[in-house]
Amino acid sequence: MAENKFHILSKSTFVYGCQCPKRLYLHKYKPEVRNEEDEEQLSIFSAGTNIGVIARELYPDGVNAEPLDSFSYAQSVSKTKELIASGINIIYEAAFIHNQVLCAIDILVKENNHWYAFEVKSTSKVKEPHIIDAALQYYVITNSGIPLKDISIVHLNTKYLKNGELEVNQLFTKSSILNEVLELQSFVDEKTKSLIQLVKDKTEPVIEVGDHCNVPYSCDFSDYCNQGIEQIEEISDRPENIDSDYIQSFLDELEYPLYFFDFETVMPVVPEFDFSRPYQQIPFQYSVHVLKTPKSKLEHYEFLGDGVSDPRPELTKQLVKCLGKSGSIIVWNQGFEKTRLRELALMLPKYAERLEAISERIVDLMNPFRKKAFYKRDFNESYSIKVVLPVLVPEFSYDSLAIQNGGDASAIYANLKNMPTESIEQTRKDLLEYCKLDTLAMVKILEVIKS
Repeated sequence: MAENKFHILSKSTFVYGCQCPKRLYLHKYKPEVRNEEDEEQLSIFSAGTNIGVIARELYPDGVNAEPLDSFSYAQSVSKTKELIASGINIIYEAAFIHNQVLCAIDILVKENNHWYAFEVKSTSKVKEPHIIDAALQYYVITNSGIPLKDISIVHLNTKYLKNGELEVNQLFTKSSILNEVLELQSFVDEKTKSLIQLVKDKTEPVIEVGDHCNVPYSCDFSDYCNQGIEQIEEISDRPENIDSDYIQSFLDELEYPLYFFDFETVMPVVPEFDFSRPYQQIPFQYSVHVLKTPKSKLEHYEFLGDGVSDPRPELTKQLVKCLGKSGSIIVWNQGFEKTRLRELALMLPKYAERLEAISERIVDLMNPFRKKAFYKRDFNESYSIKVVLPVLVPEFSYDSLAIQNGGDASAIYANLKNMPTESIEQTRKDLLEYCKLDTLAMVKILEVIKS
């Protein structure tokens, strides 16, 4: 990548360099070795972009200085200057440059002859990387001749419950971080100079992989840096164990019919449906395998929302019918399912009694593995179903599925309404197949335990 003659560092590349200078170098000069982005990562990026646009409603009727593309920041800086000079008091994506360092602030507001800067984050609280990020923005903006009275992080209020039209003033919380930012100004000055020199030198830094590869963010060049490094898999020295008494006691708790049950959920950053909060887990899908007697033929039931309307009312209606009134409901990690059932009961009081009864019938198949009552060395101290299944039932695998984990399932479902019509049918089949395997996996694992 050729060096940008207008600026050398931006806000994002400064953050890269603070985490690891090698990440900055690779971003500048070897972008082709970046890890392939998965569906979940793309969804997170999209959510962050959308939340910034929604937050503009806190200060409506502003003027957007955002560039047309990533190569037009010079025009954006010029436009910002013109807007300020012309007396515009609310500017979105106001851009500034100082000593070849570029930044753009989400919202810049002038009130009572003072300037205030607001950076929007799709998180529920202020985090340390946000402060470093804002410290650079303060450094560039103030050195560009705009004296900021205050700088704040705008983040989500997870206590806000949507009921009707979205109330933007309730959705967001504004937290001033001026004091923290001022304390970092010397650090920012020194760090920008060293990172600019690194970019100018065009020499790849020699930096070993370590904890910094995942703190504060997972590096998007990890595959490149791990090339040639022998991955030594730590093998637990815990002896293998099968506690027959515990397992028998666990099995004795089970009452037929057996229902093997699993939810999939989506977490909209901005609540889309009434009676939901930012980042609330919204069940959109379930799979249930039913074994009425030890010798019965296995039955399967499932539900998947349409990707547009609130899936919870219809999902709940079908679920209480599907799970019947007696028999053990087998899940993996009961805390998740029980919490979702409790949330559904609060939203849909007419089903509250049935949902509470369902919750009381839940048996956690993870317990024998979590308590090491059934332990194989290949589990390597893990009790994740994704680890346990291939050890106990090697012929079963998620590898052949189009969707292989819950994070991707959630991200794909969230984007279902934006897909072309011809892709929706296949995507729905993929989602159903993934969730179906989760409950079938529990059936197979229980068979191994019983044997």
